[in-house]
Amino acid sequence: MRFVRQLLAVVAVSAIGGQAVAAVEGSPWLQLFLGLLTAVLAVLVYGWVVRRTEHRPSTEVAREGAEAAIGRGLLIGFAMFGAVITNIAVNAHYEINGLGSVSGAFGLLGFMAAAAVTEEVLYRGVLFRIIEERTGTWIALALTSVVFGASHLLNPDASLWGAIAIAIEAGGMLAAAYAATRNLWVPIGLHFGWNFAAAGIFSTEVSGNDTPQGLLDTATSGPTWVTGGAFGPEGSVYTVLFGVLITLGFLWLAHRRGNLVPRRSRADRAAAPTTLPR
Repeated sequence: MRFVRQLLAVVAVSAIGGQAVAAVEGSPWLQLFLGLLTAVLAVLVYGWVVRRTEHRPSTEVAREGAEAAIGRGLLIGFAMFGAVITNIAVNAHYEINGLGSVSGAFGLLGFMAAAAVTEEVLYRGVLFRIIEERTGTWIALALTSVVFGASHLLNPDASLWGAIAIAIEAGGMLAAAYAATRNLWVPIGLHFGWNFAAAGIFSTEVSGNDTPQGLLDTATSGPTWVTGGAFGPEGSVYTVLFGVLITLGFLWLAHRRGNLVPRRSRADRAAAPTTLPR
């Protein structure tokens, strides 16, 4: 029942906050406020429901060290997108025509903050963490990556390749980031850093969504395997490549720290409760 309660609580915040943010799309400053409010509420509700249902401190969203962890995630997200957009510019075509919309960038900041936080507390905080307790890290990573990728098939310009790419480059990478750090702040920072760099700064599509213009006025063209086409840079083979490399780095770090959870038999699960690394 803890899984159901946590899932319902997080989905409720995500649904209500997402609808509110989408409803004010033409008002960037209101979108910024509502997006940040949704992000904060998602973390607070997640922490509260975990404490109520698991009778433990919600250490994965503890305030201590949160700023530094988010900062590390942001740097990785920005660096990863910078590497991808550089390869698109070199191997296809990416042109900056000047300044785009500053207010649009602020609106996207709120929108992407809400999306990154709600998705991370749902997919990594609830789904991955609880599935990992029963199946171990590897199976949980594979299962939640597939679910995460499949969820993007609902987007306007979605494609099967785009969903597969998201599952590999993002689902695996973000779950591995949680496994390596045992907090949600690094994957939240990484997720937000990528999304905001893509839409808010470089004005490209995100996961098949046509977002408002960001900080720069840009144009992208070229082979779909390089640019990602209508799905955006997340459909680029370069994003898959860099995502896999970062995933391997996080998994190596998780192994070094002893954070990988082995699969346990049903008898083992019945004999003793799971104690995960924190």
